[in-house]
Amino acid sequence: MIENKADIAALEQKIGYKFKNRELLTRALTHSSYSNESGLKNHHMFCNERLEFLGDSVLSIISSRYLYTKFADCPEGELTRMRSEVVCERALSGYSESIGLGEYLLLGVGEEKNHGRERKSILADAFEALLAAMYLDAGEDGMKTVECFLLPFIIREIESIGAKRGFNGDAKTLLQQFVQQAEGDFLEYVVVGESGPDHQKTFWVEARLNSNVIGRGKGRSKREAEQNAAREALALFSVE
Repeated sequence: MIENKADIAALEQKIGYKFKNRELLTRALTHSSYSNESGLKNHHMFCNERLEFLGDSVLSIISSRYLYTKFADCPEGELTRMRSEVVCERALSGYSESIGLGEYLLLGVGEEKNHGRERKSILADAFEALLAAMYLDAGEDGMKTVECFLLPFIIREIESIGAKRGFNGDAKTLLQQFVQQAEGDFLEYVVVGESGPDHQKTFWVEARLNSNVIGRGKGRSKREAEQNAAREALALFSVE
């Protein structure tokens, strides 16, 4: 619980950012249970719920942009699945725990007794509120500031998911890694058909291993069709 400037400074050191307006940081750490017990009029204005609302959008923009750039061959569905993994409550609460954010929260008496500092929902919400506080405090550099702080968490989470579940971002990457286990095998994607007007084409692609068809897929773009062909190939080899 924040009781003095030294505690604020300790948290700033952990997150690598010094606030110009520390009231924003305090607001980000104030749970609604604490502001409700304050007796203040419009107490909802003094907790972190509004910052959480903004932080959710900042989180979505930064994570979406990173995934869009990092996994250039992924169709929309795969990108959405990846984003859901790195911004879910489980992931966000983990980010909070890694910087000990729970220690600094301002909680009401009831939440304190009910171990609110360890509740995943509270930790996840506080992390989003922290992102918003940094974004607002940094002004014109807000998005860049939050991105520098946030991306290491997202990158580590993607790597962790990959290690635990064989998740490698997209089907083509996973299939390529599987094929590379055997020396000399050659994997290629061949467009075998297309139809429709230029603005609404449908493509058919075959995934071929040493000239043998191991998967077929269609899509509104060549990349989407290749991803679907790779998924069929992965299913053929029972790779998850």
